[in-house]
Amino acid sequence: LIHRHVPHCSASTLIGLCIRLKLMQSLPPRYKIDVKITPGTHLQEQQVNKQLADKERVAAALENKSLLDVVHKCLMEGNRIS
Repeated sequence: LIHRHVPHCSASTLIGLCIRLKLMQSLPPRYKIDVKITPGTHLQEQQVNKQLADKERVAAALENKSLLDVVHKCLMEGNRIS
């Protein structure tokens, strides 16, 4: 579960996508990956969770070069999304 301290964080989907990609790269394919917002911590919790659970949306996002560059930048050691 993702837990942000600001209930209107605009980077929630990006953070979730980064976490999902890191888990996909780190775990064997037999593992099922679910990335969700901690219940009650975000104003758009349901919409973000729906986007992160949609395999087609995640695949499409990871095919977008600009977005993929941002995700890779976020995953580089020492970088954080603020």
